[in-house]
Amino acid sequence: MVFSGIPFLYYFLPCVLLAYFVVPKSFKNFVLLIASLIFYAWGEPVYVFLMLFSILFGYLTGILLEKSMENDWRILTPGRTLAGSVFVFAGLFIYFKYTDFLIGNINGLVGSQIPLLKIALPIGISFYTFQIISYLVDVYRKDVPAQKNFISLAAYVSMFPQLIAGPIVRYKDVSLQLNKRHTTWEMAEAGITRFIIGLSKKILIANELGELCNLFRDSQDKSVLFYWLYAIAFMLHIYFDFSGYSDMAIGLGKIFGFTFPENFNYPYIAGSITDFWRRWHMTLGSWFRDYVYIPLGGNRVSKIKWYRNIFVVWMFTGIWHGAAWNFLFWGLYFAVLLILEKRWLLQPLGKSKWFKHVYLLFFVLISFVIFNAPDMKTAFEDIGRLFGTGELPLTSTETMYYLKSYGVTIFAGIIGCMPVIPWIADRIMNWTQKKQSAGVNVAIYFVKTAVLITLVVLSTAYLVDGSFNPFLYFRF
Repeated sequence: MVFSGIPFLYYFLPCVLLAYFVVPKSFKNFVLLIASLIFYAWGEPVYVFLMLFSILFGYLTGILLEKSMENDWRILTPGRTLAGSVFVFAGLFIYFKYTDFLIGNINGLVGSQIPLLKIALPIGISFYTFQIISYLVDVYRKDVPAQKNFISLAAYVSMFPQLIAGPIVRYKDVSLQLNKRHTTWEMAEAGITRFIIGLSKKILIANELGELCNLFRDSQDKSVLFYWLYAIAFMLHIYFDFSGYSDMAIGLGKIFGFTFPENFNYPYIAGSITDFWRRWHMTLGSWFRDYVYIPLGGNRVSKIKWYRNIFVVWMFTGIWHGAAWNFLFWGLYFAVLLILEKRWLLQPLGKSKWFKHVYLLFFVLISFVIFNAPDMKTAFEDIGRLFGTGELPLTSTETMYYLKSYGVTIFAGIIGCMPVIPWIADRIMNWTQKKQSAGVNVAIYFVKTAVLITLVVLSTAYLVDGSFNPFLYFRF
């Protein structure tokens, strides 16, 4: 089940909201847990047991960790307990996500014919595994006490708003809210608004641009311009697809009384790769920083070890996204750029006004060409075609047709990935506050409501029409 689907929007979510707000406070986590298990089992009934096992193992390990620290056990020390639990979770993660990738590479390397296991990837395993590991590490660090209530911990790990695609919510960020929270009208209104905006980004922009990317792959009439059109379309598609889903998750969290961390902050206005990764998938970046980079020593080590730490983090970041060489190369590509920036480029980039943005957009565009390629051979071919290799024409009839057909959507995407609309909204709010007129406030409220209703109607129409509606991060 996905947020941007008729079953979720008009059947599942209304029923969950009704049950959630009807039951007493002491049962709200239980309702969330049951709803989340149904949500997950809707598409993967078998793998819901894997998730439940992970939750139970994490729950017991957290309690055991705390007991071992209190009692100073000699054999089952806190360090060994944590290391063993991380080993189990990493083993499950590697088995389900990378086994066939490893077998395939062994076959290719030594000429063996080991059959692939063809293991289906459990949806959301990359997210909920990281959440459980961060919970256990935080218990070990004594940042949070171990959760004694299994329902509360299970509700946290399986919570359907952020289960399958993040943001990666750390237990310490919501531990107090798990035990005591309430939804105000202001929170609910903000949550509904955020959800509708995310839904619109996903359906009205991301889906349209994703369809253009598929049309490009199927085309037999490619040109240099068509390759650039594809690269720009995918760059916008992945942003609106993932940030739209994050918006919906954050909005749903507010409706249920939770405050989830932000995951995107207009990354395409950044002036460097360093700044870009402070704005893109922020919860993943902060997770690797706090649980991998800093424990390795961060930048408070020799230069050689510092470079090693950057490469390790970005190797993990790349391979986290998928079991393929292009993802690993994609991660190492950013490692190289970040090292170059930290050593030489950040200062001159900071002095430039426009070049730093052109520089950022160019290298990010190239990165996403690599990211979306089925293999490295295709990735290098796609990059070469952007610069005229392969004896392609500069343009073609089909290219111009798709440019005209999707031009408005691309323009909307360009505007939407900049903080233009929030800037306009802030100016309007400042103006209404100066006016201090009840009539003006009512008019603004009705205009806002009308816009949101229009977005819901348009999104629903696209869904009913059976339009292209995948979700890219299901792959991870």
